[in-house]
Amino acid sequence: MKANKIFIALALLLAVGLTSCRDKFAELNQNPAAVTTAEPSYLATRAMTLFETNDYTFWFYNQPLYAKWTQMGASGSFSESTYSMPTGVNRQTGYITMLSYRNDIDKFIEANDRPDAKAYAAMCGVLAIYGAIYAIDINGDIQYTEASLYRYGGTLTPKYDKVEDLFDLFVEELDGYIATFKDDTQVVVSSQDIIFGGNMDKWARLANTLKLKIAVRLYNQNASKASQIAQGVLSNSAGYIDSMDDAFIFHKADAATGGDLAYQTGNSYSGWIASSSENVLNYMVESRDPRVRFFYYKNSYNSKIIQEFIDEDKYEDLPPFVQDNIILDEDGNFESYILGEPWCRYHGIPIVWNMSSEYDKYLGVYFETTDRYQLTVGDAKKSYGWSSGLNEEMIRGRVDFTVPTIPGGPVIQDTEDVPWWGLYLGAGETNLYLAELRQLGAISTGSAQSYYERGVELSVKEWDYVAGKNKIPYYGTTYGYDPFEESIELKDGEIEAMLATDAVKWDGSLEKIYLQQLMNFTMLPDEMFVTARRSGYPKVGSSLLPLVDFGSSFALAAIPRRFEFTEPLVTDIMYDIRKANLQDQGFTMGSNQSGPGYTSTTVLNTERLWQDKNAPQWGSGK
Repeated sequence: MKANKIFIALALLLAVGLTSCRDKFAELNQNPAAVTTAEPSYLATRAMTLFETNDYTFWFYNQPLYAKWTQMGASGSFSESTYSMPTGVNRQTGYITMLSYRNDIDKFIEANDRPDAKAYAAMCGVLAIYGAIYAIDINGDIQYTEASLYRYGGTLTPKYDKVEDLFDLFVEELDGYIATFKDDTQVVVSSQDIIFGGNMDKWARLANTLKLKIAVRLYNQNASKASQIAQGVLSNSAGYIDSMDDAFIFHKADAATGGDLAYQTGNSYSGWIASSSENVLNYMVESRDPRVRFFYYKNSYNSKIIQEFIDEDKYEDLPPFVQDNIILDEDGNFESYILGEPWCRYHGIPIVWNMSSEYDKYLGVYFETTDRYQLTVGDAKKSYGWSSGLNEEMIRGRVDFTVPTIPGGPVIQDTEDVPWWGLYLGAGETNLYLAELRQLGAISTGSAQSYYERGVELSVKEWDYVAGKNKIPYYGTTYGYDPFEESIELKDGEIEAMLATDAVKWDGSLEKIYLQQLMNFTMLPDEMFVTARRSGYPKVGSSLLPLVDFGSSFALAAIPRRFEFTEPLVTDIMYDIRKANLQDQGFTMGSNQSGPGYTSTTVLNTERLWQDKNAPQWGSGK
C-alpha cells in the first residue's frame, strides 16, 4: 500500500470519510471535511499505526532485565545488582488505546446504525487482546472490562479483572471477532487495513491463533482448560496462522513522510540494551542456526583486520576466540577461517559472576579498555569490537552502518533509512506452540515432530524475510571490502542442515521445543521472558544451552519473576481499588517513599502472578 493512502486516512481521522456507498454524501448539506464524526475505517487505521508492544520504553526498561534474568543476554558481569529493581518499567498499557478505538467504533455503529462496520471494531479488539496478554504477563490482574468507557458514561475508577476471568473472556471475545470477520455483510476498505489489506480470513486466523498464546500461559494453572482452548483452535473453521503469508508481519508506512512512525522510533537503542550471551550464540552457531545472523551483528574481525593485526605484530592481542578460529599459512599470515564465514563472526558475552575476580580470564579479555583491540596506521587509529550485539536495524529503521576497515582504509557506509517491519506472530511461533502442546498431551491432533520441524523451518524463513525487509547489514551484500566476507541471507539447504544437527534434531524432548521458542523470541523479549518463566528453560546442567547456576554467590530462587509494585499514593483516586487488588494478588508492596528496589528479589520470586504460581523454578525445566 502506498504511503499517501495511509496518511490521507490519518489526516481525515476526525472527518466523515467515504463509506461503501458514495451516495451517502448526498445526504450531507456541508463539506464532508467539516464534519467531526469519525469514520470507523479511519479509526481502525489510526489504531493500527499506534499499535505496539515492544516500543522504545519497553526496550529501554524491560528488555535488559528480561535478557539477564533468563541469561538469554548479558551486558557485563552478573552480580546482585543485576537482579535489583530499576527506576522504572514499561507496564504494557498500550492495550488501553486499542480498547478505546474499539469502543469508539462500537459507539459509532450504535449511533449511526452501521452494523456493516463491525469488522473494524473487531480488528481493534484483536489488537487490544494481543496487548492485554502482554500486560497480564507483567501485571497479573489488569483493568479491561470497565476500561476506557468514561466518555460513554463509564467510570473513572475501573475495576481490576482477574487473570483467570480475562483468559476466559478473551477466548469468548476472539470467537465473536472470528464470527464478525466471517460475516459477508461486513464492508471493509482494503487500503485502510495496513496489516492484512482487508483480508478478513487472515484476521480470523490471527484471532484464532491468539488463543494459543492464552493456552500455553494457562497450562501450568489449568491444563484441562488449556487443552480445551488449544483443541478448539485446531477445530475452528477459521484455521490458524500456518504459513508466512498469513503471519502477523507489517510495517506502518512506506516513506519518510511518516516521521518516526515509519521507522518505529528515532531513538537509538545501542549501548544500553542487553547484548548477546556467549552461551546462546555458541548454541546457535553450533546448530548452524541462520537466525543468529538476523538477530545479531557480525563482530569487527574480518580477514583484512586480522591480517593488519598480524602486520603490526599484534597477533597475540587478537581476542582468543578469534585466534582459535583462524588458520595461518607457513609465513604466519591469514589463510582461512576454521569455522568459516559468516559463523566465525558471532560471539557473545560470557555469563560470569563478578568478572573482575578473574581479570586475566574475563575482564581483561572481554572488556579491555587500553589499546589491545586497536590498530594504528600512520596517524589513523581505530578500535574493533569483538562481540555481536543485537542487530539494531531489526528494532528500528534509522540506523547507519559502517563496514569495519583498517585505519586509513576506505569508508564504506550504509546510511539508508529503511521503514521498519515487525514480526508480531508468525507460523513458526504457532507450530512450536502446537509441538509443545502435543508433546504435553494437551492436544491429540497432528504429530509433535511435524509441528516442531515445521515451526523451526517457518521461524527461520519468517525472520529471514523480516531481515531482508529491514535491509540489515550484510543482507544480500558483502560490500566488496573483504574477499572472505559472506552475506547473511538464508541459503539453500541451511534449514535442513540445522534440523540435522544434534542440538536441534528431533528426539521428543520438551527442552528442544522450548529452546527453539526462545530463539524465535529473541526480538520479542516479553515472549522470551514468559517462555523461560513458564518452562524452566534454559536448564541448569543442560548439554544444549545451560543456565548458569551461580551457587553460593546468588540463588536461582532470588531471581525475580515479576516486577515490584509500590503502594499507591493516597492522593490517587484509584488508591483503594489498586491497593485492594495488590493485596488480593498476594503482593508485598514496596514503599512509595523509598522508591523502586525496596522489595527483595526473593519476594519477587515467591510472590508470583496467578498464571505463574505452578511454573517450575528458573533453570529446573519440565
